[in-house]
Amino acid sequence: MSYPKVLTIQDVSCVGQCSLTVALPIISACGVETCILPSAVLSTHTAGFKDFTFRDLTEDLPKIKNHWVNENIKFDAIYTGYLGSEKQIEYVQDIFRETGKENCVKIVDPAMADNGKLYSAFDNNYVQKMKTLCSEADFVLPNVTEACYLTDTEYKTEYDQKYVYGLLEKLTKIGAKNVILTGISYAKNKTGIVVYENGEYQYYEHELLPNSCHGTGDIYASAFVGALMKGKSAYESAKIAGDYAVECIKETIKHENHWYGATFEPVLSKLIEMING
Repeated sequence: MSYPKVLTIQDVSCVGQCSLTVALPIISACGVETCILPSAVLSTHTAGFKDFTFRDLTEDLPKIKNHWVNENIKFDAIYTGYLGSEKQIEYVQDIFRETGKENCVKIVDPAMADNGKLYSAFDNNYVQKMKTLCSEADFVLPNVTEACYLTDTEYKTEYDQKYVYGLLEKLTKIGAKNVILTGISYAKNKTGIVVYENGEYQYYEHELLPNSCHGTGDIYASAFVGALMKGKSAYESAKIAGDYAVECIKETIKHENHWYGATFEPVLSKLIEMING
């Protein structure tokens, strides 16, 4: 697949370095045609900004999908990020079925929770609907909190390999074909990613930085998609995405008062080197 076409579906936060403003440039930089479907438009993201504007585009999704169907527009891969409602998830499932090419790769980042809690906009009904979307995915990219909600598992901050493997196996039981589980830390000052593909486990460990940045999950998922679409294995893609996210956080630390996102742009060249290496 020399020049794949990827569709990414998530919101546009016009300022804030997350969601589509991250996905479009990162996947494009990997050398992949990147098509977008905004689920909403916000003036900024919602973490730390006040009085932001919000326009819901839910009812535009099926109209756009129908136009693509009429034009016979198909995608080699479809990658979903933050989806704002159960209705949006239903529309995305229609998009999976009607606009994916044969063997379309479906990647779901179930962006709905962190640090043991659901985002404030979501409830258990949303979790149940997200389970159905994950069941259709070729790759699911949850963090530990999201994995716990998707599998009805008690959330723990301290855990062992058995606990992690249990989460992965439960995720495959709801239908997820392969899982990239992020933020897995077995040792102090270290974190990493567990790749569960075709029934086999692989773990990539990297440095745990003291700083965190809004949007790094979107950066990670987008880099993973870009690498995967360029022919890298799931493990190679997970490794590249993890290394790139670390580079973005290190770069952000250099910029005083850059609190609202990660400065991924200055280190895009490093991602391109990783992809082409």
